[in-house]
Amino acid sequence: MRAAIGPEVWFAAGVRTPFAKVDGPLGKFDALSLSVPVVRHMIERLGGAVPDFAVWGAVVPNLTWSNIAREVLMDAGVAPTIPAFSTIMACSTSMIGAIEAAGMINGVDRNLALVGGVESLSRIQLGLGQSLSDWVRKFQQARSLGQKISHVSDLKLGDVKLYIPAVSNRTTGMSMGEHTEVTARQWQIGREEQDRVALESHQRAVAAWDRGFFDDLVIPIGDLRRDTIPRKDTSLEKLAKLPPSFDRTSGRGTLTAGNSSPLTDGAASLWVASQAGLARLPANIQKARLIDWEIASIDLRTEGLLMAPAFAIPRLLARNGLTYADIDLWEIHEAFAAQVVAHIKALESPDFLRHRAGVEVALGTLSREKMNPNGGSVALGHPFGATGARILSQTVKELSARPAGQRAIVSICADGGQGSVVLLEAT
Repeated sequence: MRAAIGPEVWFAAGVRTPFAKVDGPLGKFDALSLSVPVVRHMIERLGGAVPDFAVWGAVVPNLTWSNIAREVLMDAGVAPTIPAFSTIMACSTSMIGAIEAAGMINGVDRNLALVGGVESLSRIQLGLGQSLSDWVRKFQQARSLGQKISHVSDLKLGDVKLYIPAVSNRTTGMSMGEHTEVTARQWQIGREEQDRVALESHQRAVAAWDRGFFDDLVIPIGDLRRDTIPRKDTSLEKLAKLPPSFDRTSGRGTLTAGNSSPLTDGAASLWVASQAGLARLPANIQKARLIDWEIASIDLRTEGLLMAPAFAIPRLLARNGLTYADIDLWEIHEAFAAQVVAHIKALESPDFLRHRAGVEVALGTLSREKMNPNGGSVALGHPFGATGARILSQTVKELSARPAGQRAIVSICADGGQGSVVLLEAT
């Protein structure tokens, strides 16, 4: 899938909450209460003006709302006449929201969209198993006491089950970590190589915080003002001591809590605008022009679950007549360090490009020095619905400080064998 032709569109940096591990400092906030301060801050930036529409997303469902985008805007006190819709595409959720918004911008009456996402993995709502749900519904429909008593006898002990959401793929029953262990073996990615990627992610995230890079990208919520996950004291030696997290029995497990992104709470946002929409934003807003985008979907039964971006990136570059050397900044989502390394190995493999991605042109080698200069998801965290907005805002800020014409690729892998990629340019 590729971009359609339309008016020029820009992404402008938004704000986010600090990110924290599940059941940590943000554990008392649900998805709405994480999102509302972010939306209010974004609207305050407009000095009372409002966007033309809003897109928001959360991956983990909640039975008390069906359209979180609308509920967030209502709770934030935004004008109720602003249309808002929700979107979901696993880890790509708020990037897909930005791509959807870009396609809706028409340069006439839809010029500015507020986009974002959230995840509160500390406040997951449990449900009833299907059989128990059916029984409860029929019990409520019983009209007399006798019918209700009779219905009680229909309940079997085996029907009394809770539904507990799990971070696993429905088709395969395997978690993303279990799938990535398979990918690591297929691409011969060792433990030390993964730990080096993780260490670099932490070092760069800590350095970015220390030099103030995140100061205007992160707003406080409650008593929390800074991401809690980046570690100054980590090292290869400490990472090497961690036990495998997903393959604990074979003796070949390489994915650990240290080289995998943690379950995370947080919310993030960005603006999507036409030229007319940019005029409604603050004059000093950090922005980058959207050049093109690509969404890839692969057969997760034969390809690695999180390998879709390795198909999308070369297709997008080839379509635009670009090679890896033409990209000045790479922001690759770090679901797992192993997945990042697998992407790079695939992107640099002529056989993979030709026979699996369907790209015939030579693209060269990818410079790791240009990748995730301010840290990635292993160190910063990964609230599923918020990661797209986080990584796009982070990219826009970094790119906006560079000379006009420099380009960035932003890539996110997603459960289900899908992935999204955008090509941005400094202006």
